[in-house]
Amino acid sequence: MLAIKLRRIGKKHQAAFRIIVSEKRSKVDGRYTDNIGWLNPNSKEFNIKKEKAQYWLKNGAQPTDTVYNLFIKAGIIEGRKKSVHKKKKVKKGETKDVAGKKVKETAAEVSTETAKSPNAESDKKIESEIEAPIEASGKETEKPKEEIEQPKENKENK
Repeated sequence: MLAIKLRRIGKKHQAAFRIIVSEKRSKVDGRYTDNIGWLNPNSKEFNIKKEKAQYWLKNGAQPTDTVYNLFIKAGIIEGRKKSVHKKKKVKKGETKDVAGKKVKETAAEVSTETAKSPNAESDKKIESEIEAPIEASGKETEKPKEEIEQPKENKENK
């Protein structure tokens, strides 16, 4: 599948980009099919060959989000701009709440999910096996705290 994307050119701290058409999975610095324009983000200038851009869009090339927004600015495509913010990855076992903060799933949420599954009995057995080590690990964390407190008392006595 073809993609219309940016290819960085220019010196350090003086970035400039070419707008190119290439395979979606190919390296950005590798071979490309066609050069359809350029972008200078420092001066916010850009130039796109409209005929070439429309030709590649008709033939199935998909623009990246940034290039899509440039096409809208140039008047090649009509519509709303796409947000181009980086999306943070969510680790397994964590979910995001409304404010965007990471929140770990509680045992109550897990049990409601397992109650919906067809193998609820086997899931309950697994859940009880999971809860047992958690309780044991809670006791282990208390012991080192006591050990840490004892040396402090020795220093105070001296």
